Amino acid sequence: MDRTAQLTARSTPYETAYDPPATAVTPVTTSLPARAAGVLEANWTGASTVPSRALYPHQWSWDSAFIAIGLRHVSPRRAQTELETLLAAQWGDGRVPHIVFNPSVPLDAYFPSPDFWRSATAGRTAGAPRTLQTSGIVQPPVHALAAWLVHRADPRLSRARGFLARVHPRLAAWHRYLLHRRDLGGAGLVSVVHPWEQGMDNSPCWDAPLARITPAPARSFHRADLRHGAAGDRPTDLDYGRYVRLAADYRDAGYADGGGGFAVEDPAFNALLIASELALARIAEELGASGSARRARAHRLTATLVERLWDAEAGMFLCRDLRDEGAAPGRDASGSGPGSSGTGPAPLPSRTHGGSGRSRLLPERAVSGLVPLLLPGLPRDIAAGLVHTLRGPHFSVGDRTRLVPSYDLLGAAFDPHRYWRGPAWFNTGWLLERGLRTHGETAAAEALRRAVLDLAGATGFAEYVDPYTGAPCGATGFSWTAALALDLCHRPAAPHERQHLDKSGQRVVPPTDTGTFDRSDRGGDRG
Repeated sequence: MDRTAQLTARSTPYETAYDPPATAVTPVTTSLPARAAGVLEANWTGASTVPSRALYPHQWSWDSAFIAIGLRHVSPRRAQTELETLLAAQWGDGRVPHIVFNPSVPLDAYFPSPDFWRSATAGRTAGAPRTLQTSGIVQPPVHALAAWLVHRADPRLSRARGFLARVHPRLAAWHRYLLHRRDLGGAGLVSVVHPWEQGMDNSPCWDAPLARITPAPARSFHRADLRHGAAGDRPTDLDYGRYVRLAADYRDAGYADGGGGFAVEDPAFNALLIASELALARIAEELGASGSARRARAHRLTATLVERLWDAEAGMFLCRDLRDEGAAPGRDASGSGPGSSGTGPAPLPSRTHGGSGRSRLLPERAVSGLVPLLLPGLPRDIAAGLVHTLRGPHFSVGDRTRLVPSYDLLGAAFDPHRYWRGPAWFNTGWLLERGLRTHGETAAAEALRRAVLDLAGATGFAEYVDPYTGAPCGATGFSWTAALALDLCHRPAAPHERQHLDKSGQRVVPPTDTGTFDRSDRGGDRG
């Protein structure tokens, strides 16, 4: 049987633990799942999935987590392999690098390449692998959530392979690294030390912190991304110069944490860590251990997230800059940098934290500040405020936009085409669809689900889109877009047609088993 036939072949219907059984969902066209699976097949390398064959020809950390979430519907075995391949590149200190390089790809196909990161030598003290080439920074910790969802897709296969037993120690070490090595503000939240770590590379949230960084000379690096994407859709050369400087300084310090010029507490990064802590609790219980300590930690982190990053005036979470020497406790500081200057409405005043140290909330409204909606333990008034902001003029979802813009529509730095400065991305749409369902906003969740599916199919699974027009930007045939569309094609109230990329066994999962979060976590996996 050829690959196309395999991708579209029907198999025994089954019900999955991913969705609440009581929610009726509009059917999707039958061709979309096969097309999405075809993208994942085309981008499969034999051990992992590249985000895009030309633009991103290696394995990316949070991409692989999202990809596994979609792959579980067509091949639980391959979804497990996706995560196992990534975790095999984990460093001795617990960090999961944001890129695992494919040695068969030419060095000039992507920058920064392995010879820039020099992981085996510069990262020796931190325990970098000797036989694999990786970057030295990280990306958001979606991996435990992905591992739990992959397990639930076929528990019989997962148990037979010992999947959770093998990945659990690595996931626990990953979280331990973040919680202990990256608590740079001392309050319990994790800090990112490079914009690439947060995943939203050129978000205007980083403009003020990056303005303090002296850029690397343009002649010192060569951008491979501009060979495959329009310059107007990509970060600027000035952005890249600062990214390179930060990464080189981190490398030259042996990838030691705590001493760099960029340290930001980001709401999305921390919310994903909390979600994955809850998933790790379920994994521990599946393996016969207690998950109570993980749940307690998730509860504490949620409270700290609200205390440190919630801004009532903005109606959303904001990033906290830990390296602002101009801030002092008890005094407001104005924003700086290209994201907070120019025409348009004035940004929010920056607010300092009342505790020790110099830090301030950055005034930029970005989609990162909405992502905590996915947390089931979020206080009700905070969740309601996020929903109000999502629908309001700054993001206008369901009115002027169908997918969630990556940045404030009214912000001076808004650009509908330039990467994370305005375009809508499918992974954040997927996260917010889950959040809306988690907090009972079923109609809004279904509208967002339909928008993700419609635009993913219409754009050929684009990397991101213009939030107003839906016009495709960046790469097409993008893996996480295809994977998350495939996941949203799943029908909560009806048997699911499962397509095979492998011959793994199948198991009917009781609809009462609710997936990521148990009933004590308020509402199950998505509802």
